[in-house]
Amino acid sequence: MHLFEAKDCAITAIDLVDRLDQQMNKTTVYRILDRLENSGVVHSFIGRDGLKWYAKCKGCSSGHHIDAHPHFQCKVCGKVDCLDLKISIPEVKNYKIDSVEIFLTGKCSDCTE
Repeated sequence: MHLFEAKDCAITAIDLVDRLDQQMNKTTVYRILDRLENSGVVHSFIGRDGLKWYAKCKGCSSGHHIDAHPHFQCKVCGKVDCLDLKISIPEVKNYKIDSVEIFLTGKCSDCTE
């Protein structure tokens, strides 16, 4: 959990496994990630690179994720951020929307300079 608190951006499961390689095996890392996601501590999404990314939740609980916010991935450095923008989920007649995924790509502020 300290890795999520130390980083202000999302991190891939592969990166977490690499960082924790000396402390625990890959299966344990994935089990912990599943547990953290199910308890509302982190949320996951698929990046433009096809990898599963994880980020710390803000205000979620087990069974109720409120992560309807866009994610941004820099095409230059690859960094992925959760954007602090509120997205209103539209009501669509005869459909129950459970989740929304908005993924933006471009250049981050560090790479546009």
